[in-house]
Amino acid sequence: MSAQAAAKTAVSASLADTITKYDPQPLDIILQRTANKFPNHTAIHFDGQDFDYKTLAHLVDRAAAGLQSMGVQKNTKVGLFMPNTPFSIIGYFAILRAGGTVVNYNPLYAVRELAFQVDDSETDIIITLNMDMLKSKTDELMQDSRLKKVIFCGAHSDDLDGQIKIHWDTLIETQADVRPVNIDPVQDTAVLQYTGGTTGTPKAAVLTHSNLYINSVQFENVVEGLLKEGQERILGVLPLFHVFSMTVVMNCAIRMGMEILLFSKFDPKQLAPYLPDRTPTVLPAVPAMYAAFASHKDTKDIDLSGVTFAVSGGAPIPPEVKSLFERQSGAKVVEAYGLTETSPLATANPPLGVVKSGSVGLPATDTVVEILSLEDGKTILPQGEHGEVCISGPQVMKGYFNKPDETAQVLKDGRLHTGDIGYLDQDGYLFLVDRLKDMILVSGFNVYPTQVESAVHMHPAVEECIVAGVPDDKRGEAVHAWVKLREGETLDEAQLKKFLRDKISATEMPRRIIFKDEPLPKTAVGKLSRKLLLEQEGIVR
Repeated sequence: MSAQAAAKTAVSASLADTITKYDPQPLDIILQRTANKFPNHTAIHFDGQDFDYKTLAHLVDRAAAGLQSMGVQKNTKVGLFMPNTPFSIIGYFAILRAGGTVVNYNPLYAVRELAFQVDDSETDIIITLNMDMLKSKTDELMQDSRLKKVIFCGAHSDDLDGQIKIHWDTLIETQADVRPVNIDPVQDTAVLQYTGGTTGTPKAAVLTHSNLYINSVQFENVVEGLLKEGQERILGVLPLFHVFSMTVVMNCAIRMGMEILLFSKFDPKQLAPYLPDRTPTVLPAVPAMYAAFASHKDTKDIDLSGVTFAVSGGAPIPPEVKSLFERQSGAKVVEAYGLTETSPLATANPPLGVVKSGSVGLPATDTVVEILSLEDGKTILPQGEHGEVCISGPQVMKGYFNKPDETAQVLKDGRLHTGDIGYLDQDGYLFLVDRLKDMILVSGFNVYPTQVESAVHMHPAVEECIVAGVPDDKRGEAVHAWVKLREGETLDEAQLKKFLRDKISATEMPRRIIFKDEPLPKTAVGKLSRKLLLEQEGIVR
């Protein structure tokens, strides 16, 4: 056996020991345990209605039995395609309880993006809301993808045939009991979560039951001594289809018996009436939300002193935003870092310890963060030196679904190569410096430039296009597009944005479109160069 192979075997054995220490279980057990321990505690507050944990667990069982009666079993991919509602949480745990795999879908995506994801993930069933925007998209998906059945939640309508289009009430009316499913937490997939990874091409991170179960324990370890089981209320404004919210707002909150104050979207005006009477003690948010809490006319004067733990993720939080919110609320904001590929928590500032400005904190329990040379990708660099951030630990994904080559590019010798550049200080705190990726972070959401460029190129007048992220005080980054038209063609910004409306989401829509008369910059081999363009424009990311 070669030295490299021996080292890899040793890493695998060490990881296996670490995983065993956590005694991972099928992920849905966290709800069952909490429902047994706190049956009458409020689990979800949504739109004026409360669901206690006993009721939540019962609805999950009914839905899981209904899904099994539809043929859902181990490895069946079931999509969740909706904004935050109680159905999001019930559907998530019902899919897992039935033995299936959750595939999260962004309801703002255009149909062509959704169709790619449906086919790529092998999704046959989607659970969504019976609202016009989502219904029209699923109708198109039934024609343009492998999607076979849709379960509609909410309002009834007359055009559901009960076979292909099914109403949620019909699903949970089954008299059957949930059949036990033999889940191997370490090997079996709980969630396929889409990400751009390190190449910018969307692909599904395979997150096992063990990955997500252990990550919920790791989060609990971060807040140990600060938060109390069964006594906390968490604000759920981050979308649950996003990995940050899925883990922190849903999995971790349910594991600890919190009340989830759930909202379909972040709207300070909508939030304001609830906050004085139902002040959250846990506040997970992206920087743009902290800025709004501190300065929006409807929320800036609300007393948030009851917030015990405020965590920022998804994008670096500007120091001025952090300071403003802390002055207004009296709560200390801690930054955390993670990726879809790490379920997502990898590092966090200790809320009861030293919070270092500009740092994303210390590694989560049983997580190793190493900085590797950018030159050879192998040499571990000493403290203070900049290199690629690499992570190993029990929360690291199994790989990318059906993409062995892409998996091999990022999982090497037991480490996840993140594509982020950073360094570790003398105390082991991680500081992020830059990204190798071209991915754009807009208010914590991933935007893939190649997808936006592809949509722009659909317009017949467009000859060349480069899309890049530009620093933005409110959103972290904003999407900008540089376009050169074909000779003799005319097109303005408003016309092109109108053309793009049904092809990309609002998050992906360029904030600015800059038209160029000269050809866009290219590399020596003739490829369009995002790097050269940003240099020409004097933009530093």
